[in-house]
Amino acid sequence: MARTLSIDNKFDIQQNYRRYLKFYDLHKMHSEQYKISKASRVWIAAIVAVVFAMGSSFFMGVAAGLFGLYFYRVIRAWADKSSAEESRESSERWFATKDLKFEGRILYQREDAMLENPLNPFDDAEYS
Repeated sequence: MARTLSIDNKFDIQQNYRRYLKFYDLHKMHSEQYKISKASRVWIAAIVAVVFAMGSSFFMGVAAGLFGLYFYRVIRAWADKSSAEESRESSERWFATKDLKFEGRILYQREDAMLENPLNPFDDAEYS
């Protein structure tokens, strides 16, 4: 028989489950933005501007600006991704204290090694 969740923790589990889903989606979104930022080809335009910068301080400024833009985007996306990841992991640790674990967006008991019995924190039958 599957273990049930404590009725005393029902509100906390439901709220933290919503919070986890929000952080999970944020992490996924920021990871995609980080990939897009790294794949940006702005740095190629900066290298071309450096080639023309040999005779012009204007092109040197353009090159510096383009390199700055590229690195700003990458660093900003990395910081957003890291922040969302820390929040998600904090939520996962809270669930670990309740002997629960996540596989993607699905909640399981820690003892459920085969992941056969997913939990629905909004189903009253899961609580005793």
